[in-house]
Amino acid sequence: MMRIDIISAVPDLLLSPLNTSIIKRAQDKGKVVISIHNLRDYAFNKHKQIDDKPFGGGAGMVLKPEPFFECIEKLSQERKYDHVIFTTPKGRIFNQKDANRLSLAENILLVAGHYKEIDDRVREKFATDEISIGNFVLTGGELPALLIVDAVIRLIPGVLNDSESALDDSFQDGEKIEAPLYTRPAEYRGMKVPDVLLSGNEKEIKKWKEEQSQILTEKWRNYNN
Repeated sequence: MMRIDIISAVPDLLLSPLNTSIIKRAQDKGKVVISIHNLRDYAFNKHKQIDDKPFGGGAGMVLKPEPFFECIEKLSQERKYDHVIFTTPKGRIFNQKDANRLSLAENILLVAGHYKEIDDRVREKFATDEISIGNFVLTGGELPALLIVDAVIRLIPGVLNDSESALDDSFQDGEKIEAPLYTRPAEYRGMKVPDVLLSGNEKEIKKWKEEQSQILTEKWRNYNN
């Protein structure tokens, strides 16, 4: 069974997505345990302060090192983590290969920053992976953490049923985009499903899907260049 721990300054942001749909199903099936840790529980003073002004000046507030050290060291005494992942715009862009790699882990710790940033000594001491979800800045690292959790959990054997299989997903075969998909009705408001998909000719259907996949992949590459 996989275990995922998430450290967050605003844990309420995580609750609903982690208790809905496939992620909830995975937990109910006993495929994964997800535990959220409130950073404020590890703050030192009575005001539960977890941030302060940055040395050297500048806008924004920086998350203090002490609560992170306390929390991560406590969790690390309880289990050995295969990955300690910091969600940060400074990290490597997350992709399907990362999701596949992480899906093989037993214990993952996700550290979600908030406000301006986390004191860099925390990253220096604990981070094994630094992951970004794109070249833009969010209010905090909770949403990237959720995206990573979702991408990883759906790859765990037994989480998806056959009709939801992750093996045919886009990006599972390198940078290949999945062909368009259709279902009933075969015609809706004058828009028809391609005839080849209704033909029952498996050879022609396979050929059509490969051609469409290639077209969409090239289009995707043009978007991202």
